[in-house]
Amino acid sequence: MIIGAVSVWLRAVPEKLWHWIVSQTTMIVTVKDDDAAFMWVKEWFLEQGFLKRIRRVDLDTTLRNERIAMIPSPGKHWFWFSGRPFEVWFSRTENTRERTGKRIESLTFRTFGRNRASLQHFVDDVVRCHIKREGVQSYLYMYNDGWDYVAGYSPRLLDSVVLEPGEKEHLLQDVAQFRRSRQRYESLGVPYHRGYLFYGPPGTGKTSLVSALAAYFGLSVYTVNLSDFTDQSLLVAVNQVPRNSVLLFEDIDCMRGSQSRVQAGPDSVQNGSVVTKGNVSTQNGITLSGLLNVLDGFHAPTGVLFVMTTNHVEKLDQALLRPGRIDYKLYLGRASDCQKAELYRRFFPESSEMEAQEFVEASRSAETMAEFQGLLLALQQEEDRLDLVATR
Repeated sequence: MIIGAVSVWLRAVPEKLWHWIVSQTTMIVTVKDDDAAFMWVKEWFLEQGFLKRIRRVDLDTTLRNERIAMIPSPGKHWFWFSGRPFEVWFSRTENTRERTGKRIESLTFRTFGRNRASLQHFVDDVVRCHIKREGVQSYLYMYNDGWDYVAGYSPRLLDSVVLEPGEKEHLLQDVAQFRRSRQRYESLGVPYHRGYLFYGPPGTGKTSLVSALAAYFGLSVYTVNLSDFTDQSLLVAVNQVPRNSVLLFEDIDCMRGSQSRVQAGPDSVQNGSVVTKGNVSTQNGITLSGLLNVLDGFHAPTGVLFVMTTNHVEKLDQALLRPGRIDYKLYLGRASDCQKAELYRRFFPESSEMEAQEFVEASRSAETMAEFQGLLLALQQEEDRLDLVATR
């Protein structure tokens, strides 16, 4: 028995010795699919010449600006980068602990050496590739166990959003001033983020304005649906939002945190327990205090524009509306005749001011810009149909 045990141990010595030598002479960097860098590495693959020589590939439709792309399939692959051999292991497993059976993926890169400068050079090249592809474009992300790129998103043009005279210019000036003031914020010790609130009736263009504003400044939009989060998951999601982004909270009044707190009062009893203000939990799991911590607490992201939209500003808690959380408010109300006429001239550039005013007078039933735009689309389709009939 002793001889057998010793022989088994001795047989394992070469393997352990080999693993020890490999661990001492190689470096490893791993990126998982719950990190934004995972998509960056996939984008980097597409620019590498060695990808053409790989015979085992996967089809991927999640990459931006690519309808369909071929990337290395799960398994082990070799390539050369900056005169150094690299091994990449693409791992894919199924999470059987959850009902959804979510797929978990990771990429592990290994290369020879002990100097991390070579790994840093590889990482810098991935970042450079991402910045080049990113450019000044605006993208939309939604959260699903990580921020996912929405392939079908088309940002609005700023000229397509018609506001009251001076409102758009003042808003652009405010955003531009904030983006130029990073050093000033840091020197004053003030958190570098800014909150915007767009409020008004439905169909007045609040979400369209967010999309156009982000596209104008080349910022990506990360949209949050509070009904999908708890305080903890919201904190995790927001901490993954990069600088120079727009974090959009749509229909913030649906959280109903302020309404619950007002009804409960400073201290009240619900279901036999004392509820103190600020700790009232909403039905969707988000508390008002949890949202406030995300906006200006210790974990609030830096260099981000917080934008909130609501149809009922009166339902929002005053703690949410104070400066530092909401710094700029813009009311988007019923469409004025001036706004309608400008939108008409945008649809029909060759029309006269008189024709625009006549159509506005005939369309009094359309109270919001969304309703008026619907009438213009119908009119344009009708004119296109008549032109087609005339050509036949």
